[in-house]
Amino acid sequence: MKKILIVDDDQDLREVMKTVLEKQYRVQEAGSAAEGMAAALKFQPDLVLLDVMMETLSAGFDLARELRTGEKTSHIKILMITNVDKAMKIDYQSETGEASWLPADGYIVKPVEPKELLATVQKLLQ
Repeated sequence: MKKILIVDDDQDLREVMKTVLEKQYRVQEAGSAAEGMAAALKFQPDLVLLDVMMETLSAGFDLARELRTGEKTSHIKILMITNVDKAMKIDYQSETGEASWLPADGYIVKPVEPKELLATVQKLLQ
């Protein structure tokens, strides 16, 4: 069974995403970037669902870069979950995968729709 790590400081959102995903995947959660890195090393997920803004405005970006450059984590797929693009008018889709800026395999916008979440996760884990 594929493993997913949800890293988001919003406990309610983590619970919603976990409920949507746990019938098909093994799911673990973390509430901060530091907890997320520790969990990624221990749990070795196939995919990390990663919030952009947590304890700092760039915590999600920083963790994504750390995961991408880590010897034991560089293979993990990363799905950024954000609402920053609406507020800051950033087109994450055009930057997704650009390792120097956004080392992620995809992104979706909050609020997360369950069908979109499942479809995106399934596509990334094929």
